[in-house]
Amino acid sequence: MPQEKFYITTPIYYVNDVPHIGHAYTTIAADVVARYKRLEGYEVFFLTGTDEHGQKVQQAANDLGVSPQEHVDKLHRRFKELWVRLNISNSDFIRTTEERHKKLVRDILQELHSKDEIYQDSYEGWYCTPCERFWTEKDLAEGNCPECRRKVEKIKEHNYFFRMGKYQQWLVDRIKNDPHFILPTSRRNEVLGFLDKPLEDLCISRPKSRLPWGIPLPFDEEYVTYVWFDALINYISVHGSLDDIKASGFWPADHNMVGKDILTTHAVYWSTMLKAIGMEPPKNIFAHGWWTVNGQKMSKSLFNVVEPNNLIDQFGVDVIRYFLLREVPFGLDGDFSHKALIGRLNSDLANNLGNLLNRTISMMKKYFDGVIPTRSTISDEDSVLAVKSKEVIDDVRKLYDELAYNKILQKIWELVDATNQYIDKAGPWNLVKTDEGKERLKTVMYNSAESLRVLGVLLNPFMPTSTETLMKQLGVETSVEEQGMKSINEWGGLKPGSQTKQAKQLFPRIEDKQAEKILAELAAPKEEKKDDQITIDEFMKVELRTGKILEAEKVKKSKKLIQLKVDIGTETRQVLAGIAESYEPEDLIGRTVIIVANLKPAKLMGIESQGMVLAASKDGKILLAGFDQEPGQGIQVR
Repeated sequence: MPQEKFYITTPIYYVNDVPHIGHAYTTIAADVVARYKRLEGYEVFFLTGTDEHGQKVQQAANDLGVSPQEHVDKLHRRFKELWVRLNISNSDFIRTTEERHKKLVRDILQELHSKDEIYQDSYEGWYCTPCERFWTEKDLAEGNCPECRRKVEKIKEHNYFFRMGKYQQWLVDRIKNDPHFILPTSRRNEVLGFLDKPLEDLCISRPKSRLPWGIPLPFDEEYVTYVWFDALINYISVHGSLDDIKASGFWPADHNMVGKDILTTHAVYWSTMLKAIGMEPPKNIFAHGWWTVNGQKMSKSLFNVVEPNNLIDQFGVDVIRYFLLREVPFGLDGDFSHKALIGRLNSDLANNLGNLLNRTISMMKKYFDGVIPTRSTISDEDSVLAVKSKEVIDDVRKLYDELAYNKILQKIWELVDATNQYIDKAGPWNLVKTDEGKERLKTVMYNSAESLRVLGVLLNPFMPTSTETLMKQLGVETSVEEQGMKSINEWGGLKPGSQTKQAKQLFPRIEDKQAEKILAELAAPKEEKKDDQITIDEFMKVELRTGKILEAEKVKKSKKLIQLKVDIGTETRQVLAGIAESYEPEDLIGRTVIIVANLKPAKLMGIESQGMVLAASKDGKILLAGFDQEPGQGIQVR
C-alpha cells in the first residue's frame, strides 16, 4: 500500500521584512503539523520560502546602490538561518527569483493568455506603493490605503487583467459547500462578506518603465508580473511543471497556512487562479491571528518588535515553540509578553513536566540503580495511567484535524498532571519500606517512566530537541520519529532493563530575581540607534588575546559564574565567566580561549574580573570561541 501524502505550506515571507515573532509563529505552527504527520507515517512535504519581487525590493536596492538580485540574495538568508535555529523541518525553501519558479509563472501566464483568461485594458486607480496594490475610490479609507492607511497616488496606465470576476459564483459556492475550506469560521465569513460585492478582474501586470524588477510577461516583455500573482504560484512551482504537480500526489495542499492579513489574496486570488488553470484549490486555507506586544501593535517606532533570535538566546528554542502555541487559541489574536512566557516556562515546563522527569529518573536511580524494572502486579490503581494515556492520544489525534494547538497541549498536560498525582498517591518513599511494597514499587516506577515515554512522543512535534533528550534519559536510543505514533498505541512499550541517565534539568526555572531583572531591562526606555556600525579604528581598540586556562572553579552562591586563571603569555589573569551551566570546571583546564585583554576590571559577586571570555550562545547553551589548531598563549586575535 503506497504511503499516504500530506502537504503543508507557510506563506512565503516578503524578503524586505525583518523576521519577527509573527513569521516564527506561522512557521512553527506549520512545522508542528508536519512533524506530527510524519509520526503518523505520512510522506510529508513542508514548504516555506521568500517573496523577492516587487516595488519595495526595487526601491530598497536602489537606495543601497546594489542590484535587486544582490539585495535579495543577502536578505533571504535571514529567514533561512532563523528556521534552522527554530528547528524547522521544511522539505524545501522556495525563492521567487529561482528559475524553477519563474518558468512555471511564465508557463501559467502564457496558458491563461492563450485561453483568453488574460486581456489588456487601460486602467485608472489609486495605487499604494507599500502594498503594491490598486484600489478604487470606494475602497479608500479617508483617502488612504484601506490596509496600511498610507497615502495612495492616482495612476492611469495600460495593464493586463486576469478575468477573476467570472469565477465569483463558483468561489462562493465552493466556500459555502465546504465548511473546512476556509478556517476559522470567522475568517470564512469575512471572505463571503467580501464576495457579496461584485468581484472585479485582477490587474496582473506592471509596466517595466515603472517597475523593472519582476518576472516579464511571456506575451509582452514590456511588462512584469504583479507580485501577488507571481508569489502565489510558489505553492505549485516547487513541484515542477503542471504535469509534474498533478503526478506528484502533493496537490491539492492539505493546508495553506497564512496570516489573516493575506487571507483575501489566498482565498480569492489564488483559488480563482487555480480554477482557471484547471486545478483544485487547497483543501484548507487557515488564517491565524496577529500578535500584539503587551497590548500594543508591534512597531519599530515603539521599539517593541519581538526578535525571535533574541528570545532563543534567552530562553531556548523549545520554550519559545511551546509558548507560542500554548498561550493563544490558533486563529485568534494573541498578546505576547515576556512575563507570560516566564510564567509558562516555570509552571508548565519546569514545575510540571521537568519536575516529573527529574523525580522519576532520581527515584529510578535510588531504588533500582537507574534500571527500568519489570512490572509486577497490576492493580486498578496502576491501570489509571494506561487508561488516561489512551484517552489523551485519541483526543490529540482529533484535535490535530482542527489545528487546535493550545487544546492539544492542554490535553497532553492532563497526562503530565495525572502522572504526578499517581506518583504522589502511590508514595514510592513509603512502598520501599516493605517487601510487598517493593514489588508494587516496580510497577509504579515502570508506569511513571512509560508515561514519560508517551509524553515524549506526543510532545515531540512541539519540542523536538527536549523530547529527544527526555528519551535518552529514559534509556530509549531510538529516535522519536522512528518510534512514531504507533509506538504509543499500546501501553507498555518501554523496555525493562533499559539504563536511565541522570542529566541537568530539562527546563531550568527562572527565579524571581532573574525574572525581575529580565523584565526591568525590557521595560527600560530605549533610544533609537542612529548608526550601529563602527570603524576599523574603533575595532582595533579592542585587544583580543589567546589564553590558556590554568585553574577553574565555580563561584560560591552563583549558578552561572566560574572563576578562571588564564595565562595570556605576559601574565596570568583572573577572569569570571558565566559558563557554569554549560561547562564543568575540570573540563576547562588546559583549554585555549580568547579574552578581551584591555577591558576595564569589574567586580562580580565581590570578585574582580580582569577580562572577558568570548563565547556564543546556541539554544541557551554557551559555546566558547576557539581555534582549529593550537595557537599558543598571548597571541593577538585579529
